Amino acid sequence: MPIRTEYVDLTVSDATAMRAYVAHPESATHAGLLVGQEAWGVNGHIRDVTERFAREGYLAIAPELYHRTGPGFEGRYDDMPAAMGHARALKEPQMEADLRAAFDWLHAKGNLDGRPVAAVGFCLGGRAAFLADLTLPVACAVSFYGGGIAPGQSGPGLIDRVHDLHAPILFFWAGRDKHIGIEGPRALADALRAKEKSFVSVEFSDADHGFFCDQRASYHPAAAAEAWPLTLAFLRTNTTRHEKARSAD
Repeated sequence: MPIRTEYVDLTVSDATAMRAYVAHPESATHAGLLVGQEAWGVNGHIRDVTERFAREGYLAIAPELYHRTGPGFEGRYDDMPAAMGHARALKEPQMEADLRAAFDWLHAKGNLDGRPVAAVGFCLGGRAAFLADLTLPVACAVSFYGGGIAPGQSGPGLIDRVHDLHAPILFFWAGRDKHIGIEGPRALADALRAKEKSFVSVEFSDADHGFFCDQRASYHPAAAAEAWPLTLAFLRTNTTRHEKARSAD
């Protein structure tokens, strides 16, 4: 499907200015989509993923979550310290405000005509997708190896907020991911079951963190190839269900 791309400037509720990368389908739009960046910013990989979703019929927007500390930042995958400085400075209320600004842009400027919005994210953006499900009326969310969601060495994550999840969520985890591990995602799944939340949890046992990114050494072609159609099916099923429910009201 032909697409067109652009950068747009948004104003966040804390009065900061945020740039976002947008990919528009040239034909019919199925739904809006928030795309959460990795720790390395809205770089070539995230722009490519945003465009891939647009070719599937999604009006996709990738907000630059580091706009307060590094506007336009695009880190190198071999320079983790530079990326982590920005990641540590980004607090959850700020990320939630950024997501809200992008969500509002989709409805105000994206000509969605009432169509639903979903969220997807990778690494740091996986946590952003989870936060979108907590705080925004999205139809569903997809989190690829989202750090800081499940409890782990860095703290309890967001497990104490699972009661606020309102839309189905799909998690992708990597069995060889030393950043997140395997016990945290299992504890998260237990918490989601206890709260009777709708979720799918997929673990690729022989993949590592970042397996979907073809620009990283941890890229796992088989896992990425399998995760993509699962993601599209999950998004399509839940956005379609959401739109049908809205039409019936």
